[in-house]
Amino acid sequence: MVLRDDTGAVVPVPDRVRRVVSLVPSLTETVAASDPELLIGATDWCDHPPGLEVTRVRGTKNPDVELIGALRPDLVLANAEENRPADLAALRDAGLPVWVTDIRTVDQALVSLRRVLTEACRLPAPSWLEEARRAWAARPRPRPRRRRGAVIPVWRRPWMVVGRDTFAGDVLARLGVDNLYAGHPERYPKVALEELVAARPDLVVLPDEPYRFTADDGPESFPGIPCALVSGRHLTWYGPSLVTAPQVLRAQLEEAR
Repeated sequence: MVLRDDTGAVVPVPDRVRRVVSLVPSLTETVAASDPELLIGATDWCDHPPGLEVTRVRGTKNPDVELIGALRPDLVLANAEENRPADLAALRDAGLPVWVTDIRTVDQALVSLRRVLTEACRLPAPSWLEEARRAWAARPRPRPRRRRGAVIPVWRRPWMVVGRDTFAGDVLARLGVDNLYAGHPERYPKVALEELVAARPDLVVLPDEPYRFTADDGPESFPGIPCALVSGRHLTWYGPSLVTAPQVLRAQLEEAR
């Protein structure tokens, strides 16, 4: 059966999918939580669910194309942001069907994940997907007392922050936190620390991945500005973590008031 993925590319998905390799931690958890028997390969960074026992195929940016081919997957799952076009092209040249997701909002995530599971993997929609939809459709209680402007670093040395058109930015906006760099022309711009401080944010949001920010990073770099240490998985992953993300992140953001 021929289908089109999120990018519009045609993907020759077989009638029955039995073997899946995932090149994205979020998608690895998505498949494993829905039908763990399908998953045969994942990246070294795929650490959810805990104890996952599959063949490791290196990282998201340097997958072992030869090893993936040797696993004979019926389908390879990837993401337009996390995986390199050259690697995906090499997998396609090896004759492997590659399904690429492109997710920049919570709404897109809910639609894309359903398609990954029901169309690409030929699975019934899992109950957690409906739970995630309900979790994000519900109004926050209590509502934020006021919206806060924030900078959201994702790296330091050099400092990089969340810019325009990102999943993390949409997640925070739904929780009453506006990204001060949402209008930047780049999606993950490098910005000098002095400029970040000069933007006068109400809040600095520090996730524990991809850079593992700690309590020392906030006071050291942003003196006098409230800093929220948050779960990177709940902020940036689109999968089963969506079910609890509103509750987890809201509590972590409240601690920084």
